Amino acid sequence: MTTNAALFGELLRHFREAAFLTQDALARQIPCDRSLVARVEAGTRVPQDTFAKKCDEVLVTGGVLGRLWGKIDWYPEVTHPDWFERRAEMDAKAVELFAYQERVIPGLLQTEEYAWELFSRVLSRDEAEERVRARLSRQQRFLADGGPLYVAVLDESCLRNVVGSAVVMRDQCAHLLKTGKRPNIRIQVALSGLPHLRRPNTSMSLITLPKGERWVYSESLDSGHFNNDPAVHARHTRTYDVLRADALSARESATLISDVMEGYEQDEAARTQRGDLDQEQLQRRQRRRLRGNRPRYPRRRPRT
Repeated sequence: MTTNAALFGELLRHFREAAFLTQDALARQIPCDRSLVARVEAGTRVPQDTFAKKCDEVLVTGGVLGRLWGKIDWYPEVTHPDWFERRAEMDAKAVELFAYQERVIPGLLQTEEYAWELFSRVLSRDEAEERVRARLSRQQRFLADGGPLYVAVLDESCLRNVVGSAVVMRDQCAHLLKTGKRPNIRIQVALSGLPHLRRPNTSMSLITLPKGERWVYSESLDSGHFNNDPAVHARHTRTYDVLRADALSARESATLISDVMEGYEQDEAARTQRGDLDQEQLQRRQRRRLRGNRPRYPRRRPRT
């Protein structure tokens, strides 16, 4: 069976050969390693969108590769644990998704930079790049016009737990604000430090499939857990509904996210200012050392 990655690679090879370029010649113009071109053409490597657009530019394709890259579901091209493949299949069909998340932003709401910071902690560069591409591809259905209903209640720790840097978190907050304006997506925040809030014991999702089948999904350290027992689903739904009622509204949550984003902006500005001051102090020390290393000449005293 031909995969999407293989079809993309075949089209790239067609345009490259039509331009009378070798893999090495194309790699030099992108620029990248020749092995990357070879692996993309062989359908064994998920390319980045920037790679596709640069190939369009070099090969004068009129943007064909970039448009194709945006339409391909890259998720199946990346190897994932069997249990997560099952969850991804549900996301591809779900008509409603209600989620509670703690500590990290849900994958469906992550920016590319945020996802990269998470994956690069535990995977090689190539594996991390592929996982990021797959995650962004998985988001497309929910971000498209007419996408399924998606309601995410984020514990405040998702916003406060710094992943990467203040810049990454600032951009992630901005993405949440933008995404939360979509008609099918609502983002609410459950404030930390409120003992009366009844929270689920772990991050979880309530998934409704097209034929009305309902699932509860949660994750432990290295596995996913699925349960379609109606009594279990009803119990978790009740907990979730009470939490949503006690959490900040979508509008109040947007205000909080904006405040948090402003805090990250100030942190970055302060860091930049400290860096400028450190650089200035370093230059001053270097100038003093230069002055100190100058040869000293005896000063002529005036005759009396």
